Amino acid sequence: MKAIHLIAPSGASLDDKSPLAGIDWLKHQGIAIENAECVKRVHERFAGTDEARLNELNGLSKLNPKSVVMAMRGGYGIHRLLPKIDWAGIAKSIENGLQVCGHSDFTVFQLGLLANTGAMTLAGPMLNYDFGKLDESANPIAPDTFMWEHFQSAIQERKLDCTVSAPQSFLGKSSSGSFSGILWGGNLTVLAGLVGTQYLPSEQQTKNGILFLEDVNEHPYRIERMLMQLLDAGVLSNQSAILLGGFSAYRLYDNDRGYSLERAFEAIRARLSDAIPILTELPFGHQANKVTLPVGASASLNYSVTGFTLKANW
Repeated sequence: MKAIHLIAPSGASLDDKSPLAGIDWLKHQGIAIENAECVKRVHERFAGTDEARLNELNGLSKLNPKSVVMAMRGGYGIHRLLPKIDWAGIAKSIENGLQVCGHSDFTVFQLGLLANTGAMTLAGPMLNYDFGKLDESANPIAPDTFMWEHFQSAIQERKLDCTVSAPQSFLGKSSSGSFSGILWGGNLTVLAGLVGTQYLPSEQQTKNGILFLEDVNEHPYRIERMLMQLLDAGVLSNQSAILLGGFSAYRLYDNDRGYSLERAFEAIRARLSDAIPILTELPFGHQANKVTLPVGASASLNYSVTGFTLKANW
């Protein structure tokens, strides 16, 4: 990995120091940074006007196909751009070797691209949080070693090999099993917002797939409600397995009276076919230790009551 081409398609940076710290760390690894000026763009809450961000996204079709593209951060903003994105042009560049990485709000781009072209992207680290995280005194925090190793493996070897050792409480009728299928998903809020649109991969595309989900700042009842939406829309029942990553930065209240994230998962487990396992503790989401997942690639999953292994080559 000789260079990273930055894009800022969603929210403006919340501070000036995070993107600069991330750029500095990457440069110290011998990686050249392209399009660094995008981190300075601000228009209202967005990282530039709709036109500027759209042009930047569509410019991916003209990049050197050996490029690695990374989103600065999430937030919100790509939804505004969906009708005018050059899906075919970007897909062609990816077919020729371009690698594009991000998560959070970037989920809407990844799923829209997959739905419209079948092209694969990487759900993985972004500049600000993963490479430019700061402590309370605004001093840089070194990137997570696990995240960096898995990101390099994805970029350089086009490989995913992740083993999770954690008790599994929501497997359904089978205490062990194995599946192969398309790996897809991302941020739960974003994905649920695409139900009924042309930007959610079709039932045929994702049949017997492996769906991964994560979210941040969402109370468990909201997570349960969105999962119920996906259940009632037939999305969950179309999968071979569901992988739940990090659901972080929420706060329980006194009136929850024992209701918790685990209770939310139990409610989904009770309604979902017991032939479809729900697996937890996937190291992915708004957290430091995350794997890089190939959205749209074929993956294999082996699971038991003590954990699971997820693998892919693309």
